[in-house]
Parts: sequence; structure tokens; C-alpha cells
Amino acid sequence: MQSFEYFCPTEIIFGVGAENHVAEKIRKYGGSKVMILYGGGSAVKSGLIDKVKNLLIDFELKILGGVKSNPRLSFARQAVQEAIDAKINFVLAVGGGSVIDTAKAVALGAANPDVDIWEYWTKKVNLEKSLPVGAILTIAAAGSETSDSSVLTNEDTGKKMGATVPRPVFAIMNPEFALTVPHYPMICGIADIIMHTLERYFSKIEGNEFTDMVAESLIKNVMAQSKILLKNPQDLHAMSEIMWCGSVSHTGFTGLGREKDFAAHKLGHELSGRYDVIHGASLTAVWASWARMVYTVKPERFANFAEKIFGITDGTIDERARAGIDAMENYFRELGTPTNFSELGIGIQSDDELKFLADMVTSNGTQKVATFQPLDRDLVLKIYHKANH
Repeated sequence: MQSFEYFCPTEIIFGVGAENHVAEKIRKYGGSKVMILYGGGSAVKSGLIDKVKNLLIDFELKILGGVKSNPRLSFARQAVQEAIDAKINFVLAVGGGSVIDTAKAVALGAANPDVDIWEYWTKKVNLEKSLPVGAILTIAAAGSETSDSSVLTNEDTGKKMGATVPRPVFAIMNPEFALTVPHYPMICGIADIIMHTLERYFSKIEGNEFTDMVAESLIKNVMAQSKILLKNPQDLHAMSEIMWCGSVSHTGFTGLGREKDFAAHKLGHELSGRYDVIHGASLTAVWASWARMVYTVKPERFANFAEKIFGITDGTIDERARAGIDAMENYFRELGTPTNFSELGIGIQSDDELKFLADMVTSNGTQKVATFQPLDRDLVLKIYHKANH
């Protein structure tokens, strides 16, 4: 086992009715003036926001809805100012990854009123303090409820970027809420869960057998449970398994002892930032193209993946590696998520547009991204070309 440091302080409250603990948990972490953030109207229509308000009747509340998918910097800035004006000391996210990422940004901005939050995302300012954040999760997807990352989209530049931030102090997860999510966001969320582990699994670092076992088991379980949900979207057990896997997948636990790659995220962020497509869909649209371009760096790793996930044992190492990529792509297609640009809904892009995207990924060719195979501008462009059909 390779060396690592691991700290995941988020307190998990999981199960049907878990939201009933929200008041005691906010008190535990010093909250009295609470900003509640949520997304669209579904949290209101379902009655969840009203329930949370009633559970927090003894707190001073500031409630703000309207967080969008691919969360916007402008909204976060607005919420920061409202949190400062209301002297908020705790931020509660009620929703999925976009809401939780926004809550993390608001907590950071409210604790540092003299700094524009984008300064943290562009790494011009070091993070020193933040307000505590709690989450009531409503969709199994991004894993932001237990992660130390937050992603925002700057509408002025079209740039979608992540920053390392404090993890939520607690995450309340009632899988019943996730059963109300519409079909396409649900399957994109499932894909995102798998991708968070795939992005850690493909590494050149050897000697992490237990980490591999955890990662492989999580991927196989999510795949199996997703097939149950496709047949019965109201299967509570299947959703509960997927919801918990989503949180574990982005804690870092499935990648201990090795570095993160996150190539597909780098490629996908530019697609979702520019075309406003769902995050999970942007990842599956490029993953197979990335894999086919880089697998020769370590074909044994891809062959092992093919065997452990899909039971593929016939053929040479190269043949097994390529068969595993095909099988993963076929799973994404069976799930209903896109595997190329046309399926993503953005159509075939011009050469100039692909060059623009490659420039965005690599800061105009000045930086390489990812670790399994560091991607320069030319390699990024080749991967986009491969997905451009």
C-alpha cells in the first residue's frame, strides 16, 4: 500500500427520515442564523423546503432558491452578499451537487467579506477560513456532500473551475428524496458516481490492492443497482445503495494511495461550461474517447479493469484492454447517457470550436492536465476529435 493522508470529517446521517435531525446537527456545529439554499421549484413543490423551515423554526433563516445546474458564479456572489447582510453563521444546502457547491462558495465568501470568491477558484488567494456547511441531499450524483471540492461556472468567461474547500460538517441523506428526481438527471447522476471512481482508478501507481477492491466493488454495485432502477425507478433499496456509493466515491476513499487523474472532468467541464449540458453527461460523452487515446500508456491496468468489472479474460492484454473500454461505453449507452457529442446534444463541432475547447482546457497550451497520461493541447484536441461524431 502506498503512502497517503486521509481525513473526511463529514458526519453522515443516512436513512428514511434522516432530515428530522437537521436542527440538532446545526446546533452541534454552532449555527443560529442559517441561510438555506436550494435549486429549482421541485424542493418547494415536494414540500421539503416547508418541512425544513418547520424543523428550523427556532433559528433565524434566510432562504434563497434558484441555484442552477453548472452553478453560476454570479448567483454565488449574490448569495454571499445576502449572507453577509444577514450575518449568517451557517449555510444549509437542500439539493444536489450544484446547490452544495454553491453553499460551499457562499460559506467561504461570507467568512471573508473583503475577498471576491472567484479569487479562491483562480488560486490568487489562499483559503484560511469558512463558515460551516450542512447538506440535505436530494439526488445521488456529484458526491459534493462529502467532498472537499466546489465547482463554479463564470458566465463572463465560460470557464468552469473547481476549488479545494472545506467539506460539509454533516450530510443528511434520505434516499426517498432521490426517488423523485426525473429520469435523465438521475441517470446522469449515476454516471457521475461511477466516473468519480474511474477517475481515481486509472493510475500508473501500483500496490494498492485494497483500494482497487473498494473501487471495483463500488463500480460493480452502482452498475448492478442502476439496472434495477431502470426497471423500477421507485426501488428504494437500489437507490439507497447508489446514494451511499455516491458519497463514498467522492470522499477520496476509492483512490487512496494514488493520485487523481480527472482527465474526463477537465474535458467535460469545458463542455458543460460552454454548452450548459448536465455534468455527468459531459463526462460519459468523452470518457471512451479519452480511454482509447491513452490506454497504451498502461494497457495492463485497463485489462485488469476489464477482468474485474466485466469478467473479460480472453485475448491479449491489448485486446482485453480495448474490450473493457468497449464494455464500459456500452454500459453508459445502456444507462442512457451520451458517449459522443451528437448524443450529448451539442452536435458535431467545427475544427475552430474544438481548438477553442482545447485552449480552454490547457490555458492556451501553457498547461498539461491529468496524471495517468498528462494531456497537452494536441492530445486534448485529438480526444475531442474522437468524440466529435
